[in-house]
This record gives sequence, C-alpha cells and structure tokens, in this order.
Amino acid sequence: MTAVSRARTRTSGRSASKQRLRLWIRLLRTARAIEAELRERLRVEFATTLPQFDVMAALARANAGMTMTELSRFLMVSNGNVTGIIDRLVTDKLVVRKAPDDDRRAIIVRLTPKGASQFLRIAKAHEGWVDALLSDFDSAESEAMIQHLDGLATRIRNGGSHA
Repeated sequence: MTAVSRARTRTSGRSASKQRLRLWIRLLRTARAIEAELRERLRVEFATTLPQFDVMAALARANAGMTMTELSRFLMVSNGNVTGIIDRLVTDKLVVRKAPDDDRRAIIVRLTPKGASQFLRIAKAHEGWVDALLSDFDSAESEAMIQHLDGLATRIRNGGSHA
C-alpha cells in the first residue's frame, strides 16, 4: 500500500470540514516551525532578530527611507514596537534617523551603508535557508502551492470562500 493510498484510507471516513481544519492546523504548525528555525539561525549566525531583519528588509526596498509611521503600517506592528527595533539598529549603526527639512515632526529612517551591506549578507543567507527548508518542493509544486495560497488569501480578503 502506497503512502497516498494509506492517506486516502485514513481520511476517507472524515468529513471535508474536519480535513480542512486539519489542513489549517498543519499550515500553522509548518509556518511556526519554519519561523522558529529562521529566528534561531538569525540569532546564532548574525546576532539579530527576525523583527530586525524585517525592518531592514522594508528599508532596503525604500531607498529614500520611510517614516516611522510608514514602517509601522508596512510591517503591521505598533509604532512602539518599531521604535524599539529602530533604537537597537541605530545603536548598531545599521540605520539612521533624520527629520526631513519640510516636517520636523516626522522622522525618516533609512539603512546606513553598513546596514545595507549587513542586510545583503543576511538576506542571502535567509534565502538559502528557506530554499533548503522547502527543497522537497520542485519549481512546479512551489508555483502550484503559491497559486492555491494566493487564491485562498484573495477569497478570504473578499469575504469568504467560493461557496
């Protein structure tokens, strides 16, 4: 009996809604396991955190920098969370804060040359880690999963399932 036929035998008695609940739990567990592994590798290999990496990634895409509010919105976290992360990155000389000449109340944050260089090193390693963690999927399987998940996300944002 193959793995697929064993799986079919195990699941044939379950309702579709129970299967989908199991799928949701597996998606969560898998995402959390990948995230935990990435957090640990960032900590060990680069002495950084996933939130710091996320901030640097956002700033790497915004050559002119971002306001703290833009950064908070982009990362979907509070201003307070971003402030703490930025404080640490400033201490490490990876980012700088600057008030624009036309609005002294706003603060623009951008990567320093050291920060941009460090981000490129971390991003390259991060891409390799993710590639290795998901290496069981070939290109076609990866693309099919992306399409399914994108479609699901779109349906959810638009108010629900296709039923």
